[in-house]
Amino acid sequence: MELPRVVEQTMKIMIVDDYKTMLRILRNLLKQLNFLNVEEATDGSMALEMLRKNTFGMVISDWSMEPMTGIQLLREVRSDDRLKHLPFIMITEGGKSENVFAAKEAGVSNYIVKPFNAEILKTKMFSVLGEF
Repeated sequence: MELPRVVEQTMKIMIVDDYKTMLRILRNLLKQLNFLNVEEATDGSMALEMLRKNTFGMVISDWSMEPMTGIQLLREVRSDDRLKHLPFIMITEGGKSENVFAAKEAGVSNYIVKPFNAEILKTKMFSVLGEF
């Protein structure tokens, strides 16, 4: 029997969204879960550059962004040997099941449908990372 991994809450998490309000909400939800080491990017290309320069424990990205979308970022992460095993949670708009299917095909670790709260975020993170 495999023991659950215990996640260090000091790990660095990348949050990606082109809306500052959503970044603030995500940061606050992560803070409620005692994850304080959070970096922000406002689009996929900015996130990719940061991911390639630093070490992160997880990515939480919105789907809808310009110029590089969350699904494009996911595909770039999965095709990069250094990043391909990085846990990646995608946030999608409610009712867009084709987005969930595309994200699964691209190798997403899990997904969250808007709107969501800290408990939903915790459940999704727990399913990807293990116990924290």
